[in-house]
Amino acid sequence: MNESSTASTPRRHEMWKFFGPAFVASVAYIDPGNFATNIQGGTQFGYRLLWVLLWSNAMAILVQYLSAKLGIVTGLTLPQNCRKYFSRPTTICLWAAAEIAAIATDLAEFLGAAIGLDLLFGPLLYAHGFSPQATLLIAALVTTVAVFGILALELAGHLWLERGIIGLVAVIGLCYGFEVVLVHPDWHRAFLATILPSLDRSSPKALHDSIYAAVAMLGATVMPHVVYLHSALVQPRLKQLTGSDVPSNLRVQAQTGEASRSRETREILSRFLHFELIDVFFAMNGAWLINSAMILMAAVAFAHTGNLQPTIQDAYRTLGPLFGRSAAIIFAVALLCSGLSSSTVGVMAGQVIIEGFLDIKFPILLRRLVTIIPALLVIGIGLDPLKILVLSQVVLSFALPFALIPLLLLTNRVSVMETFVSSTRTRIAGWIVVVIILALNGLLLSQIGL
Repeated sequence: MNESSTASTPRRHEMWKFFGPAFVASVAYIDPGNFATNIQGGTQFGYRLLWVLLWSNAMAILVQYLSAKLGIVTGLTLPQNCRKYFSRPTTICLWAAAEIAAIATDLAEFLGAAIGLDLLFGPLLYAHGFSPQATLLIAALVTTVAVFGILALELAGHLWLERGIIGLVAVIGLCYGFEVVLVHPDWHRAFLATILPSLDRSSPKALHDSIYAAVAMLGATVMPHVVYLHSALVQPRLKQLTGSDVPSNLRVQAQTGEASRSRETREILSRFLHFELIDVFFAMNGAWLINSAMILMAAVAFAHTGNLQPTIQDAYRTLGPLFGRSAAIIFAVALLCSGLSSSTVGVMAGQVIIEGFLDIKFPILLRRLVTIIPALLVIGIGLDPLKILVLSQVVLSFALPFALIPLLLLTNRVSVMETFVSSTRTRIAGWIVVVIILALNGLLLSQIGL
């Protein structure tokens, strides 16, 4: 291998430089929708649904790695690959499902950030005569400005945006670490509930409610919009390593020189894939621990309050008297950081979706306005934010197969992935994930009439 190829190949000691894309993607796994579903699941069923988070996390590791792998090998995002390899009607159908997922996602994330701001600063506005609805609307507008501020970090380079979002994720993790220390969960029961799947079969209604909560938790954990996004997050590093947007020299040509360049590129991409797998492993497991901490907190703090469907505001008001004012403030700070970071990622995903599927350039300001309208309508009408958050996660669970099936079809094709095509074990695991999701959705539909 020549000197230039040695310089461009990522080395083991440079692994930390490749940490970032999966941590940005992991924001979607700890967004306000997770707060809503985990609070409801922990309050209603205690530790019982911790196993859902474990298996959802295993699915997330597989799905996010496959998304990153597709982006690394092809140099195209998942939506761009769909447009390239699928028919026009199929592409339009997939785009419509992706847009529904993006809007549902941003609804949850935007509401969460606005609620977090309202919890922290709402009392100041109430003291000046503002109504709760007006206060929440002001918080929503402030959230919009704050998200644009975070997005502006990308002007200094993608690394600065990644660092900003990773910083917010770190704050969320620290906040929930503190909350778990305060509530003193039963670790033995938590361990058993994590490894032994179960649902509440005490009555038909309890079974329905536990299935609904499990599907909502799944929808809040494995997020369709971030499946599209991860394939785009790896592109800046790919371009730096290969010197082009699409590593078209993957194919081994007849000429010796072309074959050499192809082997060089394969080595670079193989090392990149290895580092990205490590990135995904650490990021997704970090998100899993934070989600589990949410369940533990709700199971201990709210399960015996008598309110089996507490809103996020109820959770905030309950934590203060039980564990002190600091517990409530930390909860609100975590929610705010979650909403701001995930809403930023939601805007990024929305752009990747519309530009990739439709092959157009879409201004980020317009993208933000398109996804903000439903959230403002929810606030303006005065609907229950917690119910909307949980419902949005169920919508995401139903939209998830429209992202996963194309991803599996593409990564299983030799014509797309060449020597990087998924192994038989990976293919089987991927289709098992899709079957599980479809089965849970089917169970939920069968229980709706109960």
